[in-house]
Amino acid sequence: MDETAARIFRDKPEALPLPPAEMLPPAVVKRLRRESGVAVVELAGRDSVAAALRAAREMGLTTLVPTYVYTGSEHGSWDEVPQAWQRLRGRLPAGVELTPLLVMGSPRFWRALNGRYLQELTRRFGFCPVCPGCHLYLHAARIPLAKHLGGVPVVAGERLSHDGRDKLNQVAPAQEAYQELYRGFGLELALPLAQVTSGREIEDILGLPWPEGGDQLGCVFSGNYLEPGGALGVSPDSLTAYFQRFALPLAQDVTAAYLDGQAPEHLALAGGLLAA
Repeated sequence: MDETAARIFRDKPEALPLPPAEMLPPAVVKRLRRESGVAVVELAGRDSVAAALRAAREMGLTTLVPTYVYTGSEHGSWDEVPQAWQRLRGRLPAGVELTPLLVMGSPRFWRALNGRYLQELTRRFGFCPVCPGCHLYLHAARIPLAKHLGGVPVVAGERLSHDGRDKLNQVAPAQEAYQELYRGFGLELALPLAQVTSGREIEDILGLPWPEGGDQLGCVFSGNYLEPGGALGVSPDSLTAYFQRFALPLAQDVTAAYLDGQAPEHLALAGGLLAA
């Protein structure tokens, strides 16, 4: 499993709407569809592991399907992700299954949201929207898998506040946009840490010391929306406008195409929204 996952992460193929069949055999899909208490979970760093643990306990989950979605901007050692999988497995309640890690993504989808039209998006909305666009992509990428497994919920580690600091991709308008995307496809995006503001509480959920940002892949765009002094330099209205006028319609159109068995023209769809 680890060799296949590492290879897919390294090569970053077009691996949507579903991860490669070698990672998710039809027999496994058939079994998961018959079971109750199944959820797809985000697996990245500290918060995603804590979210999966809390969801397993609070939602009565019995099987977690961990997923890593690659982007166009991460860096660091791949070994951090299997390590997070091991940490999660070692802390799950008795009787909760953790399936092998799935790795998937779409460079074309990521580019359409966050790369090709970045100058125009910055001009129109007054800020660089890479971080919220990237998180929308991460959430959208899991929708076809959740549908494929029978409409199961997806669990992610978004938090409204991080020890008093705001992250543009996790503030209320962003979380509302992610959940709006899911509702449109009849799915639940569970955010069990949304109201957790303290990093110490995250470590309590985990049952181990794990500093924020530690032992996980990094992103070259991290914090790009912050002013030099560290303040959040984007208004909620600007963020909402970005989601409603561009990012959400694009994610909805791309995801709908995936679910219809089509190969979406990602850049054409993005360009059409900007030309309208």
